Amino acid sequence: MKKFDLTVIGAGAGGYVAAIHAAKSGLKVAIIEKGKVGGACFNLGCIPSKIMLEHSKVVQKIRESAQWGITVPSIDVDFPKLMSRKEKIIQQLLDDIHVFIQNATITFITGEAKVTSDGNITVNGEQIKTDHIILATGSKPFVPPFKGLENAKYHTTDTIFNIRELPKQLTIIGGGVIAVEMAFSLAPLGTKVTILNHSKDILQTEEPEARPIIRQKLHDLGVELVLDFEFQEIRENEVITSRGNYPFEQLLFATGRRPNLEVVSDLNLEMDGHFIKVNDEYQTSIPNMYAIGDIIGGYQLAHAASAEGIHAVEAILGNHPKPIDPDTIPRCVYTNPEIATFGLLEDEVEEECIVTKLPFKTNPKALMEGNDVGFIKFIASKDRHDILGACVVGDGATEILNSMLSVKVAGGNADDLSKIIFPHPTVSEHIGDAARAVFWKAIHS
Repeated sequence: MKKFDLTVIGAGAGGYVAAIHAAKSGLKVAIIEKGKVGGACFNLGCIPSKIMLEHSKVVQKIRESAQWGITVPSIDVDFPKLMSRKEKIIQQLLDDIHVFIQNATITFITGEAKVTSDGNITVNGEQIKTDHIILATGSKPFVPPFKGLENAKYHTTDTIFNIRELPKQLTIIGGGVIAVEMAFSLAPLGTKVTILNHSKDILQTEEPEARPIIRQKLHDLGVELVLDFEFQEIRENEVITSRGNYPFEQLLFATGRRPNLEVVSDLNLEMDGHFIKVNDEYQTSIPNMYAIGDIIGGYQLAHAASAEGIHAVEAILGNHPKPIDPDTIPRCVYTNPEIATFGLLEDEVEEECIVTKLPFKTNPKALMEGNDVGFIKFIASKDRHDILGACVVGDGATEILNSMLSVKVAGGNADDLSKIIFPHPTVSEHIGDAARAVFWKAIHS
């Protein structure tokens, strides 16, 4: 029987990071993975969607260049070639992960694991004895039980990234991040996209002042956005709703994800709804078993899972790490413009605060790049000017946000942020002005 200090089940963004961190901290580690390394993020979500979004951003930039005086007679999209590029990039990243695992002297086992009642693991008919277990089994797409669904052909995120031909028409059910990003991925390439979302708005977990900007951009891309209705039935190639009937050529469900819990289905772990319940160190109700990522709820984000994996390993090592502050986990939407947020939204703040907002139309670099749609929003406490939250809406927002987040994590406040000397001209120099605006001293406001 093989023996390990730690066995990680699942080699996605949480699992492989946890395993490498543990191995480099001196533990004897194994990873068990039944599919591909990288999990949903690298194979069925974050990475493929962002590659496709980059393709579409290039097409949009070419079209917008006509306003500058640069005219391209026609744009020919070789969609199979774009998808081949996507696959090559993903394979390169997966190969890199395998190298990282090998370099860390981790035992990699391909197979489907099952945790037994005695705390050991069975895989490929063999038993593994382990002192500690980290569950990092991720999630799978959730498809609501609509009437008529059993007779419909549809995509989920498990299949949409494998298409080889550009759809002429795509109807997306859902109005969250995945749904909106897929619309931005395909509409600029020529797909007629319809988004059907029964709620009153899209991106309801995101900054409210960002949503009108994204709705307008979807309109500009020719996306039909249908909101605030009741689903009734899927009939052949048509979605029947209380607002009318919407025919489709291809259908995508982007309606959330559910945790993969089959590996521990017989263990009677304490649950929190659909998710495994854990404490601040990601320890489950079984003391030597930890859980991270999509199976514990919270932010179902790859970088959150990676941080949780490192935190769980530190707990196993006996280092008693400080609990992860959810207000320091960035949330990103890779639309065009992007949305990036951390901490509290304005309507979530329960203390007296100062809110500043600076539009990018007063930023020189944004103007010269043609990316002046959007803003930086900054929220600070009224007394100590602590950084409570921030949001950037604009091109490159997911990179720009990090300066503000770094200051918060380091224990700084708006005063400290306002003292950073940003290079000029840059889009990020607007951060300094947003911080100075807390004291009514913004320059470009």
